[in-house]
Amino acid sequence: MLDVQCCTQWTGDVEEGQQVTRRNAGDLHTLSADKGYDKTAFRDELRERGVRPLIKYSIRAPYDHAHNARINDTLYNQRWLVETPYSTTKRSHGGAERAQTWYREFRECILMFAVATLERICSAL
Repeated sequence: MLDVQCCTQWTGDVEEGQQVTRRNAGDLHTLSADKGYDKTAFRDELRERGVRPLIKYSIRAPYDHAHNARINDTLYNQRWLVETPYSTTKRSHGGAERAQTWYREFRECILMFAVATLERICSAL
């Protein structure tokens, strides 16, 4: 995990993705994301920063099927490596933060992922 993005208001996947990408562009080679991140401006920004976008296209036109068919499935399907810890953390510790301020919300989110990581390490021993 390179970064955590927390916000007190819903802004949308693309805006959050752009902020995280800007902060970590030097460490990223490929960004794999679901259709919630499908925006041409976001793809262009990734390419400008030297990051390969593996983002499925929302089907708005017939040629979007062709775009999705060209995506490398082996790389795209590695999203489960990130999605599984999120899902596990939400199921075991709850999906909502209880804090009211941004700073405490951020600390709570970091703590949840730290605990989930420790649980995973301990279960492997």
